Amino acid sequence: MPKTDYLNDPAAPRANSLVVAVAVVLRDSEGRILLIQRADNGLWALPGGAQDLGESLHDAAKREVKEETGLCVEIESIVGIYSDPNHVIAYDDGEVRQEFSICLRGSVIGGELKPSVESTQVCWFTSGELDDIEIHPSMRIRIKHGLESRQPYIG
Repeated sequence: MPKTDYLNDPAAPRANSLVVAVAVVLRDSEGRILLIQRADNGLWALPGGAQDLGESLHDAAKREVKEETGLCVEIESIVGIYSDPNHVIAYDDGEVRQEFSICLRGSVIGGELKPSVESTQVCWFTSGELDDIEIHPSMRIRIKHGLESRQPYIG
């Protein structure tokens, strides 16, 4: 289901739902960060997605990473909570979600790197390469916070 992200856009549609989502910052031994190219909008992003009913946030994070990247991970810490009401995500079916995403930090413990129906590419990037790829501004904030060693962001 294609989507359109709006951030601080007065023409954005009004939110009609709030769904808990998770994103995961993963770094390799060289300090590179793992990103997926999303199949629904073509932008690069941290792996992640919506939490399902009956699932813990921890399990949702592990499931989403496995689905989108082929990798198995352990979750280690929280990067931040992102709930900006000026960031809404409009889907083709009429749903317009207000952002509510919890970003976590994890480490790879197994699996094989491969794209899925949700991700057309899965790649490791150095911080210097991030300026050269298309990333939504709201995702850039999470990536920046994930690369920094700091207290969890709440906003």
